[in-house]
Amino acid sequence: MTTETIETFETFADLGLSENTLKALNEMGFEKPSPIQAQGIPAVMSGADMIGQAQTGTGKTAAFGIPVLERIDTANNAVQALILCPTRELAVQVSEELGRLAKHHRGVRIEAIYGGDSIDRQIRSLKRGVHIVVGTPGRVMDHMERRTLKFDEVRMMVLDEADEMLDMGFREDIESILAEMPEDRQTILFSATMSKPIMSITKRFLHDPVLIKVVRNELTNVNIEQVCFEVKPQAKVEVMTRLIDMYHLKSLLVFCNTKRKVDEIVEDLQLRGYASEGIHGDLRQQQRSNVMSKFKAGVTTILVATDVAARGIDVSGLDGVINYDIPLDEEYYVHRIGRTGRAGMSGKAFSLVARDEKFRLKTIENYTKVKIEKGVIPSFEDIVGVRKARFVEKIAATIQESSDADLYGDVLEMLHHSGFSTEQVVGAMAKQIMGVQKNEYSDSNLAWEERRGGERPERGGDRRGGDRDSRGGSRFERGGRDDRRGGREDRFAPRSDSRREGGREERRTGSATPEAGMTRLFLSLGRKDHIMPKDIVGAIAGEANIPGKTIGAIDIYDKFTFVDVPERDARAVLRAMDGNTIKGKPVQIDIAK
Repeated sequence: MTTETIETFETFADLGLSENTLKALNEMGFEKPSPIQAQGIPAVMSGADMIGQAQTGTGKTAAFGIPVLERIDTANNAVQALILCPTRELAVQVSEELGRLAKHHRGVRIEAIYGGDSIDRQIRSLKRGVHIVVGTPGRVMDHMERRTLKFDEVRMMVLDEADEMLDMGFREDIESILAEMPEDRQTILFSATMSKPIMSITKRFLHDPVLIKVVRNELTNVNIEQVCFEVKPQAKVEVMTRLIDMYHLKSLLVFCNTKRKVDEIVEDLQLRGYASEGIHGDLRQQQRSNVMSKFKAGVTTILVATDVAARGIDVSGLDGVINYDIPLDEEYYVHRIGRTGRAGMSGKAFSLVARDEKFRLKTIENYTKVKIEKGVIPSFEDIVGVRKARFVEKIAATIQESSDADLYGDVLEMLHHSGFSTEQVVGAMAKQIMGVQKNEYSDSNLAWEERRGGERPERGGDRRGGDRDSRGGSRFERGGRDDRRGGREDRFAPRSDSRREGGREERRTGSATPEAGMTRLFLSLGRKDHIMPKDIVGAIAGEANIPGKTIGAIDIYDKFTFVDVPERDARAVLRAMDGNTIKGKPVQIDIAK
């Protein structure tokens, strides 16, 4: 591997791109290349294998997409480039971005293939001829096995967000796909981190790659105001709506750790009159598209999402981001707040911190080297005052702009005849339009207080608050064989040594007590329920957002199972698994006695 200092180009024209590409970039509003584009495009155009260490939002899609388009031979009706993405949302986003870049490249055909979409439709499209395929690993494997996707003439192979694909358990699929590629192909890999599994893949499948490291430091963005609020779990929705009103947030992303919490919050917000929609792994692709269309059009002002479902969301001009749940992964915090405060605009990142999430916030502060200021929760009186001021502004503007006010001039007189005073009429109008009314939280202290020594911690608080997307979403999206391991159970057939690389099935058994730093949990399912270690690892990792490799011993008995998890994650696992299932069977989970 070589680390090269690539010349930085000031404009896209300096990169020697075709007129068709430059015209598309100009129409898309690109003025000058981002650092990863300025360094990555020349490296890829040279034909060298490349590793790009870059986070989401740095412009890496164009960094590999432009060279891919420049090298497509439209006279050859075969797949010439394959781009792998971890999720269906990202695959769709990448294919759409390539479509915009290819606007003036006549005859270039691009196809996104992923689970949840009709495989028959995809087969028909591939048979007609496609030059660029953007897909998820599992669905690509499906087409490989059906012989409907052939790699004989693939010149370029791109692994986008490779670290995320490995975390989701796609390593074997990726290696199988790479093994099918022509030896003389060019391979480009993008990853936010350079973990050991990533380095292993690069050593095996990339040839003397150029390493370009451009990591955007989103957390030092002076345009993002970062504030945390210490909140009682049951009062989070109330505090969130107060912040929305106080800061007049018109375009907002709310992040949760579980699909179930997404649905609960959306329902609560809609009942309170806020235009909100949710997006997570249980939605069909058409539903996701409808939700995103409404959000981008401004019909929906609040989008509630899980981290993985949000990876394919490409929106600009957000007023703010609210972390309803504190993420378990520090990098997710980086990705979350980096969605606001872009392009020189100001943004707000608010985090609602329950008592048992405080340690996670400290971990994030240590990771980002940024002190997140503690905010004061707006009072009920503050919100009433803010809404009153906006009501007066709205009425004043209507009076000044209205050209047909005489049509309604007699309404006040009619109400006077009904026995109501002007004050009563205005008060009733204000209440109806403002929509604010007292509830059980109006006069309460919504912030939790520091415990004194010796007090026992609260048990669970918001039991349903969860800490990760339920198994159909989050790291393991539903909707087809591309989800997690592509649904191919034969790939999980038991092996004599029960080991697999990457920690997915490397498990100890038979230990009487958990190792130091681990907590042993009891599960109410066992051999009679036909569960295997991979089922337990997949469910816990997907629900609680902890890496599968951190899960320790798994001892499966006839009617129950013991599993060791890191002490710091034990409560998160208990909350996340509460009321959930493993292989469709309800499971009870608790600290082992």
